[in-house]
Amino acid sequence: MPEKATVPFDLLVKQTFDAMTNMGLLLVSQGESGKPNAMAIGWGLIGSVWSQPVFTVLVRPSRHTHKLLQENGDFTVNVMPATMGAAVEFCGTASGREHDKFAEVKLTAVPGLEAKTPIIRESLIAYECRTVMANDVLPKRLDIAIRGSAYAAGDFHRIYYGKILAVRAERAMIPS
Repeated sequence: MPEKATVPFDLLVKQTFDAMTNMGLLLVSQGESGKPNAMAIGWGLIGSVWSQPVFTVLVRPSRHTHKLLQENGDFTVNVMPATMGAAVEFCGTASGREHDKFAEVKLTAVPGLEAKTPIIRESLIAYECRTVMANDVLPKRLDIAIRGSAYAAGDFHRIYYGKILAVRAERAMIPS
């Protein structure tokens, strides 16, 4: 597998957004046990907050990932190749409480440059992030249509604002 190159945080935003809306991304967290866990995400934002590059991700408190993010504020967001759609789907439907998702779908955890949480070797793009703030979605302030469609069960997300520490990409992804 070729080594990834460091790129500016905003260079591959369109490719990241396209992958997020079409297949989903893999959010990797790692708690005190040191065992990484991958969760598929379809919602997130990349931008600038507090004059810092930030990747925001939404995680429901009922998810295993939430517990891991509370233990270790670092996380990575990984854009996977389209050929790994089944792996992304599995990571979005199976719980890390009962499954070693990395082993079951043959993902390889490798150290990143800055975050304590690993990136996925097979990813095309990997964002390394450190939580700088987290807050909960407030039901009373949320548009009623969104509340009804996205939160019928009442399991509201926590929003994690991750300062982007490094972005790594396969060289084939980098525009010439």
